[in-house]
Amino acid sequence: MGKKLLWLLLMTILALLAGWFIYRRMARVSSPPPPAASHWPLSRNPELPALPASPPAHEPNAATPTEVRKETPSVQPGFVLRPGETLDYDANITKLNSTVAHLKISAVEKRNSSGNGIWHLQAFAHTENPYRMVFELDDQFDSYSDAGNMTSVQYEMHLSERGQKVESVQRLLTSMEAPSPSVGSAVRVPPGTRDPLGMLEYLRGVDWSHTPEVRSPAFDGRKLYDVRADYLGKAAGIQVPTGTFNTSKIEIHVFDNGQEMKDAHFLLYLTSDSMRLPVLMEAVLPVATARVELTKPADSR
Repeated sequence: MGKKLLWLLLMTILALLAGWFIYRRMARVSSPPPPAASHWPLSRNPELPALPASPPAHEPNAATPTEVRKETPSVQPGFVLRPGETLDYDANITKLNSTVAHLKISAVEKRNSSGNGIWHLQAFAHTENPYRMVFELDDQFDSYSDAGNMTSVQYEMHLSERGQKVESVQRLLTSMEAPSPSVGSAVRVPPGTRDPLGMLEYLRGVDWSHTPEVRSPAFDGRKLYDVRADYLGKAAGIQVPTGTFNTSKIEIHVFDNGQEMKDAHFLLYLTSDSMRLPVLMEAVLPVATARVELTKPADSR
């Protein structure tokens, strides 16, 4: 299997079908250390950025996605994310019939910051043998997202890929007046912007029985995109290692400067019960189909 195909699969996993990581340039990166710890300040509760009524004016180095034309609904009360929830996934390409990578997604904890609830979400991705000989990857992602609507407050990437390491800590600011953080860097974004982990949890919380479509700005740690999620209807009998499920089928579209990215087709399957587990994520690529399947029942404290 070519390196590019493996990279496409892994970035599909890490973006949780939001799709934007697919288009990152493959890094030439041997023996990574354990994932870095989160850089979120533990000694104080930083003020959350104020949300202006309209997107801020563009700064010279500010990220600037295309206009989001439809306001997205807030997370519905029927879904409650549980502290400590951990989801394990295996990723494979259908032509290979073997596991290429393992992904773990955790809702680490819910914190309070100046009276606002903040979720610390975390994901780890590791390539499995024998594919580590092709592309050795051990990555960690940390998201700090508003508990009300899963908009991103801070997003971190701790990447180790074939010996090349990247440490990125970025505070997302929606107000021109918000001060830059003392740790990491800042990026100015439109209100409502979500990172990949926050986006996944947000989509779990949407009441798809009454919502045919949602749109949201999305930040992948490097660039802003627009994401549109369409409800395609019920999908019964979806089989993954943890069982067979009745699900809601969601199609993900990613736009860059108003143009939809056409290189892959993304699908997300959420269970129809109150847990709304993402049991299956698929990316239909030009040369193969990547499947990310839930391998263990959800575990929580």
